[in-house]
Amino acid sequence: MDIFKKCVEFTAARDARAAGLYPYFHPLSSAQEPEVTIDGKRMIMIGSNNYLGLTTHPRVKEAAIRAVEKFGTGCTGSRFLTGTLDMHNELESKLAKFLNKEAALVFSTGMQTNLGVISALGTKDDILVTDKYDHASILDGCRLSYSHMRRFQHNDMPSLERVLHGLDHTKGHMVIVDGIYSMEGDIADLPQIVRLCHKYDSRVLVDDAHALGVLGAHGRGTAEHFGLERETDLIMGTFSKSFAAIGGVVAGDFLVIDYIRHFARSMIFSAALPPALTAAVSAAVDVLQDEPQLRTRLWDNANRMLKEFKAMGYDTGIACTPIIPLMIGSQEKAFALWKYLMDHGIFANPVMSPAVPEGREMIRTSFSAAHTDAQLDRVLEAFRTAGRMLGVI
Repeated sequence: MDIFKKCVEFTAARDARAAGLYPYFHPLSSAQEPEVTIDGKRMIMIGSNNYLGLTTHPRVKEAAIRAVEKFGTGCTGSRFLTGTLDMHNELESKLAKFLNKEAALVFSTGMQTNLGVISALGTKDDILVTDKYDHASILDGCRLSYSHMRRFQHNDMPSLERVLHGLDHTKGHMVIVDGIYSMEGDIADLPQIVRLCHKYDSRVLVDDAHALGVLGAHGRGTAEHFGLERETDLIMGTFSKSFAAIGGVVAGDFLVIDYIRHFARSMIFSAALPPALTAAVSAAVDVLQDEPQLRTRLWDNANRMLKEFKAMGYDTGIACTPIIPLMIGSQEKAFALWKYLMDHGIFANPVMSPAVPEGREMIRTSFSAAHTDAQLDRVLEAFRTAGRMLGVI
């Protein structure tokens, strides 16, 4: 059999393109701002994870430009050998201090962070416990580790306890959860997760990709939000959301981070984070701390939109963050709603099976501190009109 046979038989994308209902890979020809240019048309962006609006912040842009002028465009080597710059070490020290941990380690992407951390710590003699709604990078990291994997129902603490109670306690084990779940927009029940992990001698890793800059009194994420920074063993984060760049970080005790530094294959065998991005992240961390009004505005926008969507009659599930899914429950209606929004200058993300189970098709929206009231008014009017027209509300 030809290994390419599956490629020929995959027709879903071609069919969607032919029908004008293909929602992916639309090129932007402008900066990631509240309004963007897509396919030559100005649109309000409510599908980005630019929560604090820092992608065009002057301090962040200036830091990136200065780094290019000093260091050039790339490192051309891995951190393990020739790729470590003094600015990498400085960023790691800054992030460790920011996250109230002994040490931090920077990776080139968020995906590589989870792949490297989880596969370095887990072995065939360990057990990794994951929430059923955990991000794909967590699941792939577990697979790469060759560890035994157990899963519990989403944010269901009796389900987690049943899993932990049934583990072989002669093996090492770790519970891995998202801080904010990227599709549902809800927050992990970290207080109960920590309590159960203490009860059953399990370690805790929180993936705060969507929570850094968003949750906590100072934007330090889920552990700060719940006052559990000391009790959370490892915090992982990405730079591609609130920190307006790309890359990832893991923070924890020095000995654990040092071990990961020497065994995380995705870091050892990847080129180091480029100078411009390293500097941009460092500046974004500073802006986050210097301009708390950005987080205030973010939550004002998020709370307003959640309230308004519910008042219209949309099912927003269990969302309680700037990520607000609108549960449609039909692939046809979800595509039709997405198309209406596109035609009326609104870009949102349709989410279909297999990314979510059949019957949970949704339009995923996410909001930013940079959205204006006028932009949000236009978004609400489009959803109101389309929802009534399609019988969704």
